[in-house]
Amino acid sequence: MTETTLKLGVNVDHVATLRQARGTDYPSVVEAALACEAAGAHGITIHLREDRRHIQDADVYAVREQIGTRLNLEMANHPEIVEIALDVSPAEVCLVPEKREELTTEGGLDVAGNMNALRDPVRRMKDASIVVSMFIDPDPQQIQASATLGAPCIELHTGTYCDLPPNERGPELERLVKGARQAHELGLQVNAGHGLNLANLPGIFDVPYMDTLNIGHSIVAHAVMVGMPVAVRAILDAMTPYTGGKP
Repeated sequence: MTETTLKLGVNVDHVATLRQARGTDYPSVVEAALACEAAGAHGITIHLREDRRHIQDADVYAVREQIGTRLNLEMANHPEIVEIALDVSPAEVCLVPEKREELTTEGGLDVAGNMNALRDPVRRMKDASIVVSMFIDPDPQQIQASATLGAPCIELHTGTYCDLPPNERGPELERLVKGARQAHELGLQVNAGHGLNLANLPGIFDVPYMDTLNIGHSIVAHAVMVGMPVAVRAILDAMTPYTGGKP
């Protein structure tokens, strides 16, 4: 496998989904995370939801303790979850919107409309040396608000792009390109994720300055058929053509 300029964070939430469906103690989220690392993943992402539908509190602590790469904890701005994040001290937290009735995260966080509510948790996590990322749509106002708030990183929501038919993705791709350029000019690290899979991944390679892709559901689904190491390596191999958005 050729080394890629892009980093891969594997989201293992849906290993926990499978476990929770039967109320068993398997499959192990930790084992899955370690298998992803062994296959070359640069980090592990987990989302501790308020309703605990998949990842549980104990999973967060166990993964944090046992992995050797970076833990990215996705979370809503909820007081209980903020306290857990501060106690666990992951390498990074990614603040996301969250609704109980949604199947998965729908759209980006409204940073611009929630500056007052976000200011204190962002400050507290930065004081704890946790990198703070904002999961946002490629909207100029949201990107500027993230920078104003002091978050050093954003994760561009690629779900809208991925959900469109291939022949209709052009305008959304341009939004992602412009968003990444704006973020870079503001000094923000640019990550991206949501809905990415082997089929649609090459289409976002025009987006410049991307540092990390966070991919979960498609990897776990592929792993059911071929095993986690093969599924992770397939995504890593697919990422190798990325040239930073340059021809």
